[in-house]
This record gives sequence, structure tokens and C-alpha cells, in this order.
Amino acid sequence: MLRYRPAFFIILMLFIFNAVSGCGGTKETETRLYPVVRVIDGDTIVVKYKGKEEKVRLIGVNTPEIHHPNKGVERYGQAAASYTKKLLQNKQVRLEFDVQQRDKYGRLLAYVYLPDGTFVNARLVAEGYAQVMTVPPNVRYAGKFGELQRQARQANKGLWGIESKDNK
Repeated sequence: MLRYRPAFFIILMLFIFNAVSGCGGTKETETRLYPVVRVIDGDTIVVKYKGKEEKVRLIGVNTPEIHHPNKGVERYGQAAASYTKKLLQNKQVRLEFDVQQRDKYGRLLAYVYLPDGTFVNARLVAEGYAQVMTVPPNVRYAGKFGELQRQARQANKGLWGIESKDNK
């Protein structure tokens, strides 16, 4: 049993190094700006990407549904979609990819930034419009998102203060 510990320790240290340094997987950051064609809901947008319209699912976050076939419109879903629309409608965005560039539905998976550097995924969590949703291997900002969610929850922001707000 003792002979496996050094190998386990080395693997653990490599994992920690990759997580801390952000070296887990290939980081592909687009330097180009892409126009937002429309906002589908709080965590999905359509951009004009490399000559065609592409759905982009924001990595690491999940907002309440507004178009789900079984769930219908979830509480705070319209507010989250409206906030995302206010942030992104008729704007241009920069995309940063993590390990996987597309999901099983063919959507681009990206961290989305405004030209002024606003990190949209993080802003949604910080303002309480989204919860953290970590789907390995795309976990580059999971720690950051978790801390932002904790702060939003403590401050009763957005969906965390839903009991005391009138949600339309």
C-alpha cells in the first residue's frame, strides 16, 4: 500500500498546480469581438461567430428557465433573462473557451466578456441572477464563481432574496 502513495501524491500535486495556475486544458481566448444577435435567456445568447449565428451557453452558471418544455417559466427566470438582455443586447462580446468548446447540443461553451472587461458569467452570479453550475472539465473559474455566489447569497441578492421580493 505504501508504494502507491508517492504516485498518488505526485498526481495530486499536478492536479492542484493545474487548478491554481489555470493550466488545466487549453485556454483559448478569442481576441475578436462578436456581435450579440439576441439573448435567448439568462445563460444562453446567440452571436455572429465566424460568419454564422451560433448559440453560446455561458459556462459555469445556470439561470432559472424561461423556455423549458417541462418546467415552463421558473421563478426569477424573466428577471435573469432581462438582466442578461440589458447587459448584452446590441453589444459585442469576446469569448473565452475552456477545455470543451461545444456541448452535446452543439452550442458553443464560453466565458463571455464585454469590451470594457466586464466578465458576464461572473456578473450574473455576483448579482444573484445565476447559480453556479460546474460541469467538468470546464471548471476554470469554479472557485471564483463559488465565492461570488456565497457573497450574493449572504447579501440576499437576486434570486437569493426571492422570498422578500415580488417576482413578475
